[in-house]
Amino acid sequence: MHSVFVTGATGLLGNNLVRELVARGCAVKALIRSRAKGEQQFKHLQGVELVVGDMADVDAFATSLQGCDTVFHTAAFFRDNYKGGSHWKELEKINVEGTRRLLAQAYNAGIRRFIHTSSIAVLDGAPGTSIDETCLRADADADDYYRSKILADRVVLSFLQRHPEMHACMVLPGWMWGPADIGPTSSGQLVNDVVRGKLPGLIPGSFSVVDARDVALAQIAAARHGRRGERYLAAGRHMTMRELVPVLGRIAGVKTPARQLPLPFLYTLATVQEIYARITGKPILLSMATLRLLVREKDRTCFNHSKSEQELGLSFRALELTLTDTVAWYRDHDWF
Repeated sequence: MHSVFVTGATGLLGNNLVRELVARGCAVKALIRSRAKGEQQFKHLQGVELVVGDMADVDAFATSLQGCDTVFHTAAFFRDNYKGGSHWKELEKINVEGTRRLLAQAYNAGIRRFIHTSSIAVLDGAPGTSIDETCLRADADADDYYRSKILADRVVLSFLQRHPEMHACMVLPGWMWGPADIGPTSSGQLVNDVVRGKLPGLIPGSFSVVDARDVALAQIAAARHGRRGERYLAAGRHMTMRELVPVLGRIAGVKTPARQLPLPFLYTLATVQEIYARITGKPILLSMATLRLLVREKDRTCFNHSKSEQELGLSFRALELTLTDTVAWYRDHDWF
């Protein structure tokens, strides 16, 4: 693995993956939608070539795949989960058809190794049970985003059936946290809301929290050691919001709410936030899709990492270190 192509390179996972790859001596072509954002992320990083493009039009940047030996596909559309509304057309075009075209163009460019960023969304299990890579979610139990990730996985597996010389596997992250989250994603938004005192109370539900840097390491290990067509969990630590927020507050040095907000209030809040998102175009912490997800997935966030530990050598850094580094990054970059 010498020359690699990374999609979604300015995202939380993508930018941390780029840094890990460069540290290992890889030449990286980084797919970005905004040159300004790409330069902001990587201006002091040697060994990165910026490629401006969009997963909605893979063919437009396909020539840049030439000369690479591995693709790390981290880009995905997930706006419905934190901006509200229905976005199935975008989800299908980018997450499903974009993956299909990227595989085809990578293959045409002579690339034979492809690491696909899937999601714990493709898995399911009974509340309170330990979920592993074999516990696949039924289509009927999937919202639009989940369905797009399920279909994207099928695209990868179908491509492998038709191209036996292609090697691809899938890494399934949980709720990612970490530094350099300039989006911000929902985790970065939560950090900012907590530090600025904008969190009115605790919301229900449980999560699987993981450092994006650990997911990046899992992807690199998957490229080297992963078995063809296999899924590898990188979900992280099971937590509730009641457990997570106080730790974040202690590390940030701020007081955090202890009261859990009632569901009727949360549904009203989500409705108001979606209106705000439509007017301003800014991300929100709680959309109707997110709230429905929290209620439905409660106690379905315990994952068994035995396979990833044994085959990829996966391990997770302490949550406190992740939160400390995340808060420090935002402070160092004058977010608060």
